[in-house]
Formats: sequence, structure tokens, C-alpha cells
Amino acid sequence: MFGDFLLRRVNDRAVITIIIEYFRYMNISATTDPVRRIDAGILVLPFTPALLKKNGAVLLKELGFPGNVMDDFKAAAGEVVVLYGQADKGFSGRLALLGLGEGKKAGDFRKAGAAIAGRAIEMKMATVAVDMSGIKGFAASAKLSAATVCTAFVEGCFAGSYHFDRLKSGKLKKKADDNNPGEIAEMIFRSEPAQLGALETGIAEGIVTGSCQSFARDLVNLPGNHLQAVDLAQAATESGERGGYDVRVFGKAEIEELGMGGLLAVNKGSVHPPTFSVLDYRPAGKAEKTIALVGKGITFDSGGISIKPSEGMGEMKSDMAGAAAVIGAVEAAARLRLSVRVVGLIPSTDNMPDGSAMKPGDVITTYSGITVEVGNTDAEGRLILADALTYAKKHYNPDAVVDLATLTGACIVALGYSVAGLFCNNDKLADDIFDSGLRTEEKVWRMPLWEEYDEMIKSDVADVSNLGARGAGSVTAAKFLEKFLDGHKKWAHIDIAGPSYVSGKGGLKAGGATGFGVRLLVDLLKKWS
Repeated sequence: MFGDFLLRRVNDRAVITIIIEYFRYMNISATTDPVRRIDAGILVLPFTPALLKKNGAVLLKELGFPGNVMDDFKAAAGEVVVLYGQADKGFSGRLALLGLGEGKKAGDFRKAGAAIAGRAIEMKMATVAVDMSGIKGFAASAKLSAATVCTAFVEGCFAGSYHFDRLKSGKLKKKADDNNPGEIAEMIFRSEPAQLGALETGIAEGIVTGSCQSFARDLVNLPGNHLQAVDLAQAATESGERGGYDVRVFGKAEIEELGMGGLLAVNKGSVHPPTFSVLDYRPAGKAEKTIALVGKGITFDSGGISIKPSEGMGEMKSDMAGAAAVIGAVEAAARLRLSVRVVGLIPSTDNMPDGSAMKPGDVITTYSGITVEVGNTDAEGRLILADALTYAKKHYNPDAVVDLATLTGACIVALGYSVAGLFCNNDKLADDIFDSGLRTEEKVWRMPLWEEYDEMIKSDVADVSNLGARGAGSVTAAKFLEKFLDGHKKWAHIDIAGPSYVSGKGGLKAGGATGFGVRLLVDLLKKWS
């Protein structure tokens, strides 16, 4: 979990510090000092192919390197070549040539930031200096602001340096101030004086989105015995304290009083109580809009009585990735002081089988009063989201409602693991989300919500079934959710089952939570600010 950033001046240099709990620190600073005066373990020179061809050899010659070192470097996005200087040749220390690719989009800079951060950690470089003297040209080429380019690069640095090891024995009792080799302690960005302000702005925003996304990844990576519904609610509360926004947590008795039958039904097989958390960020001035973000918070999904196969079940700790993304996005909105009101709603429980668990064939009454026949207890996420969506419409009547959920394996069949499914009842909202997905590289693809699919979730004994007929599983799940909006005309459901978690063993570059959705939602909220 992350503290807010601090902006201060040290020897006429702007230093932005983010203190990361779990024993990771990173100071990020901006300076106009000449590169030769910057004390760092490695100096990074970013290049596009055009820039490399124009003055790469000249620049390296000035630093004492022969021109032929460029032969193996093509400046592809994320490409890194490390050179070792000699004191008698003009530059002593490590020099990294960093490829930006064509530098035509923010993703090129994000990829480059991730690559150099990952390499620095592999090399155990505690201090990294990046020469951003060319940021004005980079921004012009990408048709972006210099601040946006820097933000993307910093976001990439957070992504590339992220790893989840807090549960390893050597970390459990480690103190935050202990020496921890292998972490990046400081990153220094160098620019010309005219670009210093843009650089500082970009660093600050990159720290917010990067740290909030890393926070979401930490939550998703926690196993079920370390993260239950009450723990997720506590994480939301601590996020509110950091971000300066209000959090109210409803316990089981209050959930029963509200009559949230969907959340209570899923929780019946658990020994742990459910929670319903409401996160409420209000801007200082008049809010431009009120946006409701709803996140599925199933802390572990066994499938319930309709139990899942054992293979891969351990990854079902990630079934609260939607909730984690919503918490991260609300905190980011608060720390960025966006001018929209953002309400996050997190229904949470685990889904377990025991003698009192919800059974296939049961009929439950949701918070809306709509009755649901339970066709499959493993279609539980839509039941808890149904209550939260109704609550959002009834209590806030927001200008837009967006829910994120690891809802269906069918969406992975349709779109794979890189793209989320988008279901939306408003064309303008769908276009906005699609565009934000492209800008942030958290891509979505719109799926149909046609009336024909309603026939597939009809029930003979209740108002609706939580299980559709065979086929179109992600669509029928979305059609189910649509029924609990009480006619709201600006709603989007984003099925993040594919891109929220990378299967495989953990490590720096593979496996675990991605934090998908945080950048996407923040970009969307900025658009409305």
C-alpha cells in the first residue's frame, strides 16, 4: 500500500518521493543539471530510430564510446543495451541505450519505462538517471504533451519494477528501513529548464497512477487466507485515509437490514462475514459529474456447490480484481483532485461450499426486489454486483455507472487474455471507454446487448435466472446485470476476466495481477473532469 507523493526542493531540484510500504522506496526527482554531474548507478539515454540516426553516434563519441557500439542497437520500443564506460575515455559508469520505438504513442514510453526499470532491478542499480532532454521532441512526435509522455514513462517504471514478494519468509519480519538491495531507491529525470515544469507535472501524475495500480496488484496477489472481505474493506478505508475521501463499510447486520439478498446468498457457505464498502470522493468545488464505479469483490471463488475443477483454482484469489481496480481508481481521482465526484461500491465475500451454502435451484430476492433462480452457484459475481448496481442507482442516481468484474470465462474464449469485454447501453459512453482503453493500453472491445439475449436468462420459477442457455456466456451475464439498473441509460460493464491476471509463477516479468482497469478508469475520469 502506498503513501501519497511529496513534492519538495532539494538543492534547487524538485524531488517527488513516494514511500511504498512493504519495504520499497523510490524517490523520483527532476533536475536540469548536466548529465555528467548526476550521480547515479546508471545513466539512461532514450532514443527513437530517427534520433539515433541523427545524433546517436555523435553523442556517444562525446561520452567516450566508439561509434560501432550502435551496431547492435535499433531503438525498438523497450530495447535496452548496457555499455560500460572508462574514466580515461570521458565517462565512467554504466550507460543504458533505451529504445522508444517510433515514439508515436504513450504506450511506447510506458514500455520503455518498464524495460529500463526491470533491467535496473536485475542489475541491482539503486539509482537511475534518465536523460529526458529530448522530451519536447518526443512529445511533438507523439502529438502529446511533454507531461503526458513523462507520465507514461513513470507508469512504466512502476510496472517494470513491480514484484510481489511480501509473503516470503525473508520479508515477513523485515523493517521498512532495512537495507534492501535489488530495489530502485531513486530515479532522476533530467531535462532542459524550459521543460522542467512539464516534467514535474508528468512525474507527479505518473506516481499517482503507477502507485495506485501497484496497490491494486498487491491486493489481487494476496491469497485468500490473507485477504477476506473485512480485509478488503480495511484496504479501502486505508486508501480513503491516504487519498482524503470518505469510506463507509457496511457489516453483515447492515447488509441484512438493507436486504442485499444476492450478496448474502453468496456468503452463506462462508465462515467469514461479507462487507459492502462505499468509497466517496467529493471534489473541493462543484462536481462536474457524479460517476459510480462498481467492483466485484469475491476474495476467493471455489465455485460454491457448483465447485470448480482443482486445476488453477488457486488463481481464484484474483476474483476481486474489479474491486481492487475500483479502489485504486478512486484513490487516484482523489490524489489528482479531479473535479468529478466518484463513488466506488465494493460488495465482497468469498464463495465457498458447506452445508449452509447457496444451492443450485435456490430462489433468492435481491436488494432491488427482483427474484433470481440460481442455476449455478459459480455464477456468483453477478449476484453481488446486482445488489451494488441497484444501490448505486437508488442512492446516487449517477451520471454514469461503470462496473468492473472478472465475470466470465466465456469472455476469455471470445477475446483472449489481453482485451476486456465491454457491454454498454450508451454509444457515447462506449466510445469514451474504448478511446481510454487505447490511450492507456488497457484495451476493451464492445460486445452486443441485444434484446434477443434476454430470452436466454428467463426462469420458470423466478423473475430471472443467473445462468444463461448454452453459448454467449459473457453476453447473458451482462444482460443479467442490466436488469438491476432500474432503467439507467448510461451504464457500462467491463468483463476483465482475461487481462486482470497472468497465469504462471510469479516474478518480475511474468505471472500474477496486472492491475488492469486503474489506468483506464483514471483516464476516463480525467476526460469527464
